[in-house]
Amino acid sequence: MIPAAIVITLLYVLAMLFLLYGTYQLPVFSGKNAVPKTTFSIVIPMRNEAENLPTLLDSLLKLNYPTEKYEILLINDASEDASEAICEDFRRKHPELKLQLLQNIRKSGSPKKDAIKTAIKVAKMDYILTTDADCIVPEGWLHEFNGLITEKEADAVAGPVMLKSGVSKMGFWRRFQEMDFFSLQAATLGGFGVRIPFMCNGANFCYSKKAFLNVDGFEGNSAIASGDDVFLLEKFQKMGLKIAFLRSPGAVVATSPASGVGQMLSQRIRWAGKTSATKNSFGKAVGLIVFLMNFLLSAAFIAMISGSFSHTVFLGMFLFKFNVDFLLIHRAASFFGRESSLKSYFWSSMIYPFFSSSVVILSIFSGYEWKGRRFKK
Repeated sequence: MIPAAIVITLLYVLAMLFLLYGTYQLPVFSGKNAVPKTTFSIVIPMRNEAENLPTLLDSLLKLNYPTEKYEILLINDASEDASEAICEDFRRKHPELKLQLLQNIRKSGSPKKDAIKTAIKVAKMDYILTTDADCIVPEGWLHEFNGLITEKEADAVAGPVMLKSGVSKMGFWRRFQEMDFFSLQAATLGGFGVRIPFMCNGANFCYSKKAFLNVDGFEGNSAIASGDDVFLLEKFQKMGLKIAFLRSPGAVVATSPASGVGQMLSQRIRWAGKTSATKNSFGKAVGLIVFLMNFLLSAAFIAMISGSFSHTVFLGMFLFKFNVDFLLIHRAASFFGRESSLKSYFWSSMIYPFFSSSVVILSIFSGYEWKGRRFKK
């Protein structure tokens, strides 16, 4: 076990350093001075989001982009609360906005992909910009995407996502989620930085309607509930389209944290469930190395407690992982201005190997519950 542990630790450190290097290859971008040229269809699927919709709609109302150059398409996915009524009331109060409330047309095993397809069929603008109903978008959101699309002539642009702020006394699990989010964002930036992108987040993802249609949308992966983002990213790459990452503080979308450990676990299982279907070999390799490192560290800890594994080797593994992870997470935390979240880093780093390993294993053998629906493996 010890030789394998040493090899996997070395591979893990090299992989994380490679991604860290990638984060330094993406310059900070500002598109606020670019002339508004790009037109956007903002696509927002929703299900039972009455609690979150007021803040989302308020942020959309504050967008400082010419109203004739964007539309808002809200897709109701059989909500059982007041979501639809809230959207209708907002539309009546703000007739100056081009806003449509659509009903999801279910055709596959993925409600969210169906919702996006439903919206794209009626979208009138050149670019599709997706986010989630529990998010808050920044005022200069469209300006930033317009600037990068204009400068790079990009067919698809991924944007940064963080957890919502405003919690003065963050509990441990909230900070744990935030650090997990930072690691995902750092990996996303790193992948784009080394020009092998393998991750993005559908809460802040933009692509041309033409590109979506040219790759046949979600055809080929519509049976998988999640992956409305990474599967499209892969298809765009395969077709040789221009892809970019918008590393701009003015383009950060804030999303709601999971309400508890159980919901967080379901969310991560949902995300992990699409990994086996991805075709990005670099992404699969990184995912495998990360899983093996976390699983081995968890197993080594248990073996060490029982006296069958070297304390010295375990400590070396832990410290190497601890330090390289800190560099990546701090890199992302500093971009979002959330360095204060790192005060729980030590205890989080102790728990994370067990949590991460459990998520991967559960995603292989079990389904999950999300938005009041049960999704089978």
